[in-house]
Amino acid sequence: MSRLTFLGAVGEVTGSRYLLDVDGPSRPHRLLLECGLHQGGRELEDANAVPFGRLAGQLEAVVLSHGHLDHAGLLPKLVREGYRGPIHCTADTAELLEIMLVDAAFVMAKDLEWENRWRSRAGKPALEPLYDEDDVVRTLEQCEPHDYGRPVTLPGDVTLVFRDAGHILGSAIIELAIPSGGQRRRLVFSGDLGNPASALMKTPEKVRDADLVLMESTYGDRDHRPLPDTLEEFARVLEEAHADGGNVLIPAFAVGRTQEILYHLSVLYHEGRLRQQMVFLDSPMAIRVTELYARKHRALDPDGLKVLNVAAHGDPGQYLPILRLTRSVEESMAINRIHGGAIVIAGAGMCNGGRIVHHLRYNLERPSTRLVIVGFQARGTLGRQLVEGVERVRVLGEELAVKARVHTLGGFSAHAGQSELIGWAGAFRDHPRFYLVHGEPEAQRALQEALQEAGIQAEIPTYRQRVEL
Repeated sequence: MSRLTFLGAVGEVTGSRYLLDVDGPSRPHRLLLECGLHQGGRELEDANAVPFGRLAGQLEAVVLSHGHLDHAGLLPKLVREGYRGPIHCTADTAELLEIMLVDAAFVMAKDLEWENRWRSRAGKPALEPLYDEDDVVRTLEQCEPHDYGRPVTLPGDVTLVFRDAGHILGSAIIELAIPSGGQRRRLVFSGDLGNPASALMKTPEKVRDADLVLMESTYGDRDHRPLPDTLEEFARVLEEAHADGGNVLIPAFAVGRTQEILYHLSVLYHEGRLRQQMVFLDSPMAIRVTELYARKHRALDPDGLKVLNVAAHGDPGQYLPILRLTRSVEESMAINRIHGGAIVIAGAGMCNGGRIVHHLRYNLERPSTRLVIVGFQARGTLGRQLVEGVERVRVLGEELAVKARVHTLGGFSAHAGQSELIGWAGAFRDHPRFYLVHGEPEAQRALQEALQEAGIQAEIPTYRQRVEL
């Protein structure tokens, strides 16, 4: 019998990894679904350093749902430790990975440089990076891009098909037909399912047939606020910030969330409802991703783009004329001399690094500042502390009083909410087995109960649990 082992994103949102031992026609084969980075507190980050061991040399293929680091961020480490097989993903994911992984290696090197200086003064040995840019180059060379809907044959007579997950550019639902005990069993992994209210992404495809389904549960405990209501609140927050003379800080993930926020700011601008005259995209990676989205506009939702094209008379350069792209460190530092009237979009999305941290240092203690949280904040991150309303935080070694007003706008989420998850699960025929992954325990239990009320039985797996297909 073929077996699945849960190696990550179990009881947490990040660190996606699932091992498939395939009962091949002549010999067994080992495949890996996802190879994601753990994100959150120190304990989760330490898990990233655990060696893959013999697994790196035993694997014959890796299958990737999309390019976010919590799904793909440890691929270069796997390659560094000896993996030489193909990495199967969609064509757009392959292009995103080139941006994401190069940036991750660069940031990692910079962070390690600072930490090793401290360790040297303390007489401690220097730390090695998880991977470097050479490992990223080899990883990208091993990527094999595929179109949605086109069957791909993997080792062990496994058939792979990617379906559009509607989450970010290139995101996919993974369908696998796997030999097991003399039969072919269907495994479906949702990846991250998109929010149907997204302005740029298409609605996630529904799959009808499966024997076993791995389904994300990030927002399994709640539905998102309707997008029209969210947009009204967003406009109101921007108006209040303008009236108070403060800046607006928006920590945003470089892929997906940043582009959605820029879209909605553009719509507000053309409606005459954006009073601010300076919008900074202060993230070199987000800038590159935004340029990629522009080149890949045919993969996006045409209805959403039509709205902007009409407003801007077909000129993409006029979508948001007040947008300023700050690529250099010097340009980013100059923003901190602006005490009001600016909107600053910067990473990291969970405030656990990146340029947003420096903007928080200069703006958090100002009552006129508005901090707008537009994405999921994992436990252990600075963003989670701010969402939970702490009065003081430590930023770049400095204790700061949180005087800025914090607004959490869940309607911008790129993830499906509880109702959408139940609707997607309900499309399957013949009652497949469901396992809930990519969720914190409370969200998973809430979704499990809601699914049960809808007549769908779902289990919550544990780390290293093995199930037969």
